[in-house]
Amino acid sequence: MNKTEFIAAVAEEAGLSKTDAAKAVKAFTDVVTEEMKKGEKVQLIGFGNFEVSKRPAREGINPATKEKITIAAANVPKFKAGKALKEALN
Repeated sequence: MNKTEFIAAVAEEAGLSKTDAAKAVKAFTDVVTEEMKKGEKVQLIGFGNFEVSKRPAREGINPATKEKITIAAANVPKFKAGKALKEALN
């Protein structure tokens, strides 16, 4: 399912126009992104948690040249599914 299909499904499920559903989906993604940029965790009970994990800098090897390189530290997004979501899938 791509973003357009997702917006159409949200519009149908919530009884909204596609324009309103698109605004709601954008607002959701914007809020989650902004909170994660601040280092905050977003908890949606029954669905899951969005959080930021800090990955430290580390050494790696360039497979083409076998040269050692330093891989920079990074903040990576993580999602942990909630109990209700896990149960719905099984």
